[in-house]
Amino acid sequence: MKNRMKKKISALLVMIMTMSIALAGCGSGSSGSASGNVASSGDTVKLTNVSYDPTRELYQAYNELFTKYYQEKTGITVEVTQSHGGSGSQASSVIEGSDADVVTLALAHDITLIEEAGLIESGWEEEFSEDSSPYTSTIVFLVRKGNPKNITDWDSLTEDGVEVITPDPKSSGGACWNFLAAWYYAQQKYDSDETQMKQFVADLYNNVTVMDSGARGATTTFVENGQGDVLIAWENEALASVSEYPDDYEIVTPSISILAQPSVAIVDENANDNNTQSVAKDYLEYLYSDEAQQLIGENGYRPINEEILSTFSDKFDLNINMCTINDFGGWNQAYEDFFVDGAVFDEIYNME
Repeated sequence: MKNRMKKKISALLVMIMTMSIALAGCGSGSSGSASGNVASSGDTVKLTNVSYDPTRELYQAYNELFTKYYQEKTGITVEVTQSHGGSGSQASSVIEGSDADVVTLALAHDITLIEEAGLIESGWEEEFSEDSSPYTSTIVFLVRKGNPKNITDWDSLTEDGVEVITPDPKSSGGACWNFLAAWYYAQQKYDSDETQMKQFVADLYNNVTVMDSGARGATTTFVENGQGDVLIAWENEALASVSEYPDDYEIVTPSISILAQPSVAIVDENANDNNTQSVAKDYLEYLYSDEAQQLIGENGYRPINEEILSTFSDKFDLNINMCTINDFGGWNQAYEDFFVDGAVFDEIYNME
């Protein structure tokens, strides 16, 4: 009996020691810091950026720029893991447990959903400049070289025989911007007659032949798979396609588009648990630096720095007529009006 009791006590002590060792190595975003304290020079910090799908190339380039800057500034090595997908889907993945330290999503509402889940502290829009939008974009049309269907404006997308490619607003932030730009055009065209506006946008979506879950998937459908006559696209996606295939595609700028403002935020709950709050803040703040703003422009996004933006006047149409999300009462109101289940998008998508 005594020997059996001694064995139980010994086993229990071994288990406690094993758990203590395991816990000492957990809960820290840095290696070489078993205590889980804030990283110091010589440490390596791992950071996860959950982003929307067209930003792959931008953040591949930015991560190199930032890690070099941060290493020189602090002596700390940062290893950034990227995750990409439709913006709405990415927001859902964070809410469901994806260990994002930062999110860089297509629209503010997706970040608001993460805030409402208790993972991001309120007031995140004020944490960084320009409503935490370090770059902007807009919506344009990508057509095949020579524009064989003579796509000129939003009206063209409602004509018989025109096949439209655009992603699904239920999962894609870019698709939400696409929809709102079309809606605003219809509002101007029909002097806010909602019945005619709904029919116009319904006619457009009746011409949609493929509705991918994200913007990059829609680009692949149009560019790589050769489907459709026109892609409603992020400007940066259209620019990249024309740059890669100059003999195959061209851009048509509609008479009215929308100022698209992707948003960034620290996922406070995760960053606090991972001890990455400080580096996460620096990671997002550095997006506003001159070096990063230049890189942003080179990757087809519009720098928020007006002086740097002006140097890209040969790339961007800086005179494009754009509405803003404020014309829809802000993102929370717009999402409620158009994209929740049973709202306007669902209504018009089922119209003939």
